[in-house]
Amino acid sequence: MQDRLSQQINFIKEIDKIKYIQRKTKLINSDRHENDAEHSWHLAMMTIVLAEHSNTPIDILKVLKMVLIHDIVEIDTGDTFLFDTHKNHTNTQEETLAAKRIFGMLPTEQAEEFIAIWEEFEAGESNEAKFAKSMDRFEPVLQNTSNKGGTWAEFNVGYEKVHQKLSGIQKGSETIWNLTETMLKQSVEEGIL
Repeated sequence: MQDRLSQQINFIKEIDKIKYIQRKTKLINSDRHENDAEHSWHLAMMTIVLAEHSNTPIDILKVLKMVLIHDIVEIDTGDTFLFDTHKNHTNTQEETLAAKRIFGMLPTEQAEEFIAIWEEFEAGESNEAKFAKSMDRFEPVLQNTSNKGGTWAEFNVGYEKVHQKLSGIQKGSETIWNLTETMLKQSVEEGIL
């Protein structure tokens, strides 16, 4: 039991590093960049508050696990900006190795569970993964619209590309997607997208 607890504590210490992974997006109405830990916490709260808008019934605890662990791999790989033109934002071999290393610090059954949850999120096929990914895509919309275009303006990302990258939101929530489309159109009208 002591060895198991030691593994869990070592994992908890290791994932503290997620607080240092800076994202391109900035906090709502702020000039400060968000870190991955803040992002994950915000997605967890969004999941709790917005779960009723999922297209299908979902296991909220499973979605919470997904949004809390989905970016832990970035401790090893760093954050990849959704609109990066040089590096693909999809699951890579580098991220898989990171997942195995970091989650592998846990006792075997927990490691296997976390890796499976991370892989399910990345695949984006289950109802839970679709909703988790919707939250992951929607949060930066809230940030960018509150920051006069935020990263869209900073990196000169056009409406078509933003719309295309965010369209997956509808797989998890048509309601949130409809709101997103309205927000994007308003952003164009305001000249911030």
